[in-house]
Amino acid sequence: MTRLGETLRAYQARDPAARSRLEIFLLYPGVHATLYHRLAHFFYRHRLKFIARFVSQWSRFWTGIEIHPGAKIGRRLVIDHGMGIVIGETAEVGDDCLIYHGVTLGGTGKDQGKRHPTIGNNVLISTGAKVLGPFTVGDGARIAANAVVLSEIPAGATAVGVPAQVVRLHGKKVNYAAEVDQTSVNNPTLEEINTLVRRVEALERTLYEKE
Repeated sequence: MTRLGETLRAYQARDPAARSRLEIFLLYPGVHATLYHRLAHFFYRHRLKFIARFVSQWSRFWTGIEIHPGAKIGRRLVIDHGMGIVIGETAEVGDDCLIYHGVTLGGTGKDQGKRHPTIGNNVLISTGAKVLGPFTVGDGARIAANAVVLSEIPAGATAVGVPAQVVRLHGKKVNYAAEVDQTSVNNPTLEEINTLVRRVEALERTLYEKE
C-alpha cells in the first residue's frame, strides 16, 4: 500500500487535471497498468510465465498499455494518458519517471539477451518517442516528442529528432544545438514523398520527350 500511495501522490504532483487520489486510483489507466505489471512480474520471477503473460495481456486489453512481465519498473512511475505505450521484456525503468502515450521502449531485432533500454531515474519521455536498443538513458534526461533514440543519452541531456541528437546538457545548449530543434528536424516520411514526386516528374519528362 505504501507504493500505491506514493504512486498516487506522484500522479497528483505531475498531472494538473488530477483532482483526487480516489479519482486517480479508479480512473487512471497508467495506475492500473502499473498494478497489473507488479502482479505479472511476480509470476514472471517465479517462472510462472504463462500466467504472467496472461495478466499482462489482460492489462493491455483494459488499459491500452503493454508492459512485458519481464520488464523492471521503478517506483512512482507516472504514465500520462498511456494509450499505445509498449515496454519490452528486458527494459528497465528507474524511479520517478514520466512517460507519455505512444512511447516504445523496444529493441532493434539485432541484439540477444539484453535487448531493450535502461531508463534512469527522473527521466521524461514525451509522446510518440521510440527508444530502441540495449543502452542507457541517464538520470534526469528528457526525450522529445517523436524522437527516435538509437544510442546512449547522458544524464541531464535533452534529445530531439530522428535519429535523436543531444541538444542540451544540464540545461545548456551543446555546440550543434542551434542546428537541431523539434520544429526543424527532418521528416523521413515527407522526404520519401518528395523523392517519389521527383521520380514521377522525371518519368513524365521522359515520356513527353519521346512523344
